[in-house]
Amino acid sequence: MNTRVILSRLLLTGLLLIKGVSGSFAAVAEDLCAPFQDGRIDESVMSTMINAAESGYLYRIQASTSQVGFCVDSKFQRVKGVFQDFQGGMALLPEAGKTGQTVVVIRTDSLDTGGALIGNLIRSQRFFDVENYPEILFVSTDFKWMSATRAELRGNLTLHGVTRLVVFNVEVSGGGSKQIGEAENILVKASTTIRRSDFGMDTLSKLVSDSVQLCMSVKAKKYREA
Repeated sequence: MNTRVILSRLLLTGLLLIKGVSGSFAAVAEDLCAPFQDGRIDESVMSTMINAAESGYLYRIQASTSQVGFCVDSKFQRVKGVFQDFQGGMALLPEAGKTGQTVVVIRTDSLDTGGALIGNLIRSQRFFDVENYPEILFVSTDFKWMSATRAELRGNLTLHGVTRLVVFNVEVSGGGSKQIGEAENILVKASTTIRRSDFGMDTLSKLVSDSVQLCMSVKAKKYREA
């Protein structure tokens, strides 16, 4: 078994052995895998991300200029929430028809709804239950280009301890005259609609809609090894 496979497995099961390993792969793996080192993500997924990084086709989400959140209707008002703490990356090859890979992890306690009352309610056990479920995880299973800038992104969303398949409609821009995968910076907009009851969040059903729109507008920068 080669060094890459051994290191990948160790990283993805949470064993932090990077400091004792030399070489560019170790540096890339340490930087990219840090948020995912507890075995939540299959090693083949992270291998794809690392390969993309080494080939120059991995984009890192820039949280400071990005927004990840949701909208849900209640009998009183439309509630909008955004998360302040999230990380992720996208492997996007320039050739149309090539599949990609997307991984995003969100800290649920970083939710901001613009008001303490609603924010505390959504973070409570009635909804996100942030103490028991501190993260939301999305790992793509299929990335299908519909045109040069539009794609359909399928993947597993783990929310409130439940994993379901979801489909995002995606629009990628910012490449200018360059192909996606060649541009230094890109803007990715993605949205989908889920039923919160599918994820075990069915409280206050008479007051809060079961339908929740998830949306992301993220700026991503091509990964460069430090």
